[in-house]
Amino acid sequence: QSLGCDEYLGSDKVMDKCGVCGGDNTACKVVSGVFKHTLMKVGYHKVVEIPEGATKINITEMIKSRNYLALRTRSGRSIINGNWAIDRPGKYEGVGTMFTYRRPNEISSTAGESFIAEGPTSEIADVYMIYQQPNPGVHYEFILPVENLISTQLPADRRSGDPLNGQLGVLDSSNPNREEYESPHSQGGGDYPGRNPKSHVPAALPPKRQRDYNWKQAGTTECTATCGRGSRFVIFRCVHRVSHEEVSDSLCDTGSKPSAEEEPCNVQACPAFWDIGEWSECSKTCGLGMQHRQVLCRQVYANRTLTVQPNRCQHLEKPETTSTCQLKICSEWQIRTEWSLCSVPCGVGQRSREVRCVSNVGDFVDDEECNMKLRPTDIENCDMGPCAKSWFFTEWGNRCSADCGVGVRSRSVLCMTNHISSLPLEGCGHERPAEVMACNNGLCESRVQWFTGSWSQCSAECGSGTQHREVVCLRKSEDSFTVLQPFECPSLERPPNQQTCNFKACGAKWYHTDWSSCSKSCEGGFRVREVRCLSDDMTPSDHCEAQLRPDERETCNTEPCVPEIDENCRDNYFNCNVVVQARLCVYNYYKAACCASCTRVANR
Repeated sequence: QSLGCDEYLGSDKVMDKCGVCGGDNTACKVVSGVFKHTLMKVGYHKVVEIPEGATKINITEMIKSRNYLALRTRSGRSIINGNWAIDRPGKYEGVGTMFTYRRPNEISSTAGESFIAEGPTSEIADVYMIYQQPNPGVHYEFILPVENLISTQLPADRRSGDPLNGQLGVLDSSNPNREEYESPHSQGGGDYPGRNPKSHVPAALPPKRQRDYNWKQAGTTECTATCGRGSRFVIFRCVHRVSHEEVSDSLCDTGSKPSAEEEPCNVQACPAFWDIGEWSECSKTCGLGMQHRQVLCRQVYANRTLTVQPNRCQHLEKPETTSTCQLKICSEWQIRTEWSLCSVPCGVGQRSREVRCVSNVGDFVDDEECNMKLRPTDIENCDMGPCAKSWFFTEWGNRCSADCGVGVRSRSVLCMTNHISSLPLEGCGHERPAEVMACNNGLCESRVQWFTGSWSQCSAECGSGTQHREVVCLRKSEDSFTVLQPFECPSLERPPNQQTCNFKACGAKWYHTDWSSCSKSCEGGFRVREVRCLSDDMTPSDHCEAQLRPDERETCNTEPCVPEIDENCRDNYFNCNVVVQARLCVYNYYKAACCASCTRVANR
């Protein structure tokens, strides 16, 4: 015989779909349906609203597609797949319950994605579809309580071993309307989740009226966890059928004793705690440095440790995430010798000394172990005073300053240090050698000189402009002029052939920059430039003529595009449009995995 949901052997009572022992399915209602609307626009589309108090929630895509399911609260807070960000499969907490989000393997499975939750929900939640391709259908199902619903929790005064009185039903979350197993000892009844009736073959028993003793639940083992969902096993004792007095187990049929069933216990969440990571290495190999560690707020539930919001740990003092550290005392610089002699007997030279990095135990170590910013100098300049000096000069120049008649030739004369002779230190003396000397190229039969024309008109009608004139090299004879090449007038300074000119003030005028690059290489783009109205002193002005304002934007590259076909550039995944919409093409991995989609967007 199997144990009834009221914990009596042979009572034949079973849980109904509402979780009521011996109920008639009237304490709740199952809401289910299939969302098969035809969608046209890419984006979020509402599938169904999950009311407050819903349990046994199951939202499943009927066939695998490139669409995604999403969930958010009525206040707009995203729980799963919000803001165009696709979350990993896993557990997500929201609206008072824990949702399990599943996405089957994209290659080996044809099943669609889903999320389920035990409930009950504490507020309204909305289910959405992120539409990418034709909708294959989304099946939704959940249970809602009706008025005067018997509580699904154990009463506070219920003792271990008392009958359940039609309470604490558990419904299979994967299929609340599943067909229940019918045993030969019940009409319309069945097993409760977790039991396999086929594994219990009832022994041949005498009629019920001849049995004075039967097995009764007398308690449970100690829970394996004090919080966060543990497990325990039911304990059965042999009792008198009428008085329920506990007797020796030998008086009951051992073959009909129910097997110990495991059940959850202490399902309330454990208090959040600070999970402290290991300290990082010290930032300094010597002296005072810093080290860091990760401190996360964590909470244990269902044998899993989850990272939660830091405000759940606000009742605890948060451990420090940074700390000072010192591995050893730093080495220091020591000056080992005095300054050496200067490298030169006179003038400016260099001198040196020995500087070493010494550890705190007196050993010589590499310079990198000392602070390089505090290293004493080991080389410096030294001035030994002026050296003996002499006059230095070049050879006379070969060219006379005049092509004919009397001119001059020149040379350079310098007073410089002489490291060879031992002249007195008072300097080069006052008798400076001559830098020029007279020269004569004979009588001048003709004269070579620059001749200038008159200035041209100013290039600007207002403001600043330029004027030009002709400048030529001429040889003037007694009765003629001969035009020479410019290099034949070398000894004379050439007059300028250009000068600035200014008339009245121009007033405000339009100025503009060069055009920018075209926004597209083909099929019509645009380019822009900046236009400003400036006054004579180059300050912004409002007095320019509006009808003369240059264009700031114009079309460009209107010729049609010639696509470049790359046979190796293709999409490796069917949902590359999500990569494009999430703007992930800037990363090399997605640019390669979704080459075709990313290239089309770049061309646009």
